[in-house]
Amino acid sequence: MRRLTTVAAALTLTGAGLAGASCAATGQADKADAVTRTATGAASTPGPARTTTPTDTTGPTDTTGKAGPAATGTACSIAWGSGVKSAPESEPGPLKNVRTSRHACYDRMVFDIGGTARRTGYHVGYVDTFHQDGSGERIPVSGGAVLQVHVSAPSYDPATLEPTYLGKAGKRLPGVNVTGYSTFKDTRFGASSEGQTQIALGVRAKLPFRVLRSADHLIVDVAHRW
Repeated sequence: MRRLTTVAAALTLTGAGLAGASCAATGQADKADAVTRTATGAASTPGPARTTTPTDTTGPTDTTGKAGPAATGTACSIAWGSGVKSAPESEPGPLKNVRTSRHACYDRMVFDIGGTARRTGYHVGYVDTFHQDGSGERIPVSGGAVLQVHVSAPSYDPATLEPTYLGKAGKRLPGVNVTGYSTFKDTRFGASSEGQTQIALGVRAKLPFRVLRSADHLIVDVAHRW
């Protein structure tokens, strides 16, 4: 009887040991699983989203040398008026070129003149219709108003009578493109004779203008607004 009790006790201890080992193994497995889940969660957690700030871009550069169009909000103080402006004629030098450009408060036309040391004479004013000097033929000009310019510089060399500027009556000025301008809308060549050249400048409306001159340039600026 005593031997049976001893055997039973031994079996009980063995079972307890096996159960304890099983529990220990289960606990270790649970810990390993927990560690695995933690590592997996950390690896899959996305970091904060990265944002990209767009880079400011500059508009295309005007390859003809024109300034950019007027910037929004530019303050323009214009007190030029729209009346006729003139200056005495000078010894004429030949007209070499006519070019235009855009500025913040006005559009500009420049007459390049050669062969003179005096300031160039001019007569500039608005007209209802543009008529060619000499023939009197009417030349249509686009725009809300027409600014007629007489500049004391022929489109030919006074000494040789060879042409220096290839303007053609009734046609747009060669090499001048006013597409996209705020004020300028059209250009037309009138005539050149007796030491003067006549052109028409079609503008958006009857706006203020000024005339600047030097020995080799005549400049006509027409404002974008009153």
